[in-house]
Amino acid sequence: MALYDMVFEGGGAKGSVFVGALRALKERGHTHRRLIGTSAGAITATLLAAGYDADAMLAAVNEKLKDPEGNEITDAQGNPVPLFSSFMDVPKSADFDQQMRDASVTAEIFRRIHVPGLPNWEWFDRKLLNAMLDDAHYRQLFSFVECGGLFAGDNFLNWLRRKLDEIGARSGNGVTSSDTFAEFNRKTQTDLSLVATDTTANEMLVLNHRTAPQLPVAWGVRMSMSIPFVWREVPWREEWGAYRDDPKTDEPGKGNIIVDGGVLSNFPIRLIVDEPAGDAEVAGVMGAQTVAGEAGNLGLLIDEALDVPGSGGAEAATHIVDKLRTAQRVMRLMDTMMQANDKGYINDHERFVCRLPAKGYGTTEFGMSDARLQALVRAGYDAMIAHLDKG
Repeated sequence: MALYDMVFEGGGAKGSVFVGALRALKERGHTHRRLIGTSAGAITATLLAAGYDADAMLAAVNEKLKDPEGNEITDAQGNPVPLFSSFMDVPKSADFDQQMRDASVTAEIFRRIHVPGLPNWEWFDRKLLNAMLDDAHYRQLFSFVECGGLFAGDNFLNWLRRKLDEIGARSGNGVTSSDTFAEFNRKTQTDLSLVATDTTANEMLVLNHRTAPQLPVAWGVRMSMSIPFVWREVPWREEWGAYRDDPKTDEPGKGNIIVDGGVLSNFPIRLIVDEPAGDAEVAGVMGAQTVAGEAGNLGLLIDEALDVPGSGGAEAATHIVDKLRTAQRVMRLMDTMMQANDKGYINDHERFVCRLPAKGYGTTEFGMSDARLQALVRAGYDAMIAHLDKG
């Protein structure tokens, strides 16, 4: 049996591959000390820290959408719809208050442009914009421009909160959906760190009980998984306190904008392979190691170059984010930057890295079929077994 400090890479829907890897670790009797995650890795790290094991995570991944009466919802082919597909939720009209609407780019365009035959009245412009926001497609574009993402992310946050409440009640550890990082650490006795990016201060954030004790863990995960242009940005709130003595408010009442940690480090293995004594920045966010050498290092890296046996090949794009050329260009650029940022550490510490196959799987493929999901989980299991056998 081995004790590991573990790092989980970001990867959106591809993060389901972690479930198979964790099942292999459990079978071999291994466990964790510190858990660190970015984006999809933040979700896995948090659930693991809260008390979920691989089987419980697989059950969560396999959940299906249900109607108010509790019946499973099916697609056009009669197949149950994965609950995870609801994470691509269109913003509601009520999400945008009048102040945001009046200050929006659309409102500014209406004020600047006069169309012959149409009245140039402020109340008319406001009425037109409000009518446009009744359309779901326009709400996505409005959210894209004004909030940095096409999708709301509310369904994901509600799902995560439900999962935290369920494990707290089932395990008896007392974890709840409202727990701050300080409370979560006290209840679970697990050192959890989630990576996010402050685009206002141009800073990588490592969120944990040392750096952001008053921040709710659920919101920390929501920040970390906010892939730019996919999910809305998260403004920092005053009630969340400071991050390492920084109140994270650019101006009174206006919080810094926080997005996916993968923008700066999608695979933050540096946080476990750099000894705190030799890196002041790591020591500042991770604290001193409990006992040097007590735990091994294990990084779970999603490798899109490795085939997934039985996956059936890539599926066609189903969401606007997969089809919007601007978003595709930006995401490819981000992928390049993220890989470049972490590549040196990966190369230097390859022996600690378990590469998990994910070729042909999309970052936003939350509605993948059961067959593709099971193939991805099996591939994660096999890859971890091979890594452990390598020694």
